Amino acid sequence: MANSGIAEGAGWPQGEDPSAARRRAARERQRQSLNLQREFILSQRTSNPARRAALGEALAQIEKQIAAIG
Repeated sequence: MANSGIAEGAGWPQGEDPSAARRRAARERQRQSLNLQREFILSQRTSNPARRAALGEALAQIEKQIAAIG
């Protein structure tokens, strides 16, 4: 393998498989995205019952996705 000037495994926690680290990072990015969506929904104020119900359903779905990620 050609010397790229970067130590093998650089940027990954010691002993962690690079593909596992990428999967872990992707899960963390997804969790952060879902948490931002959750915060947005919680910040919404409405007196419209239909809108409130839709926000409640969206919140439940996002919380389910967050729980599935772990």
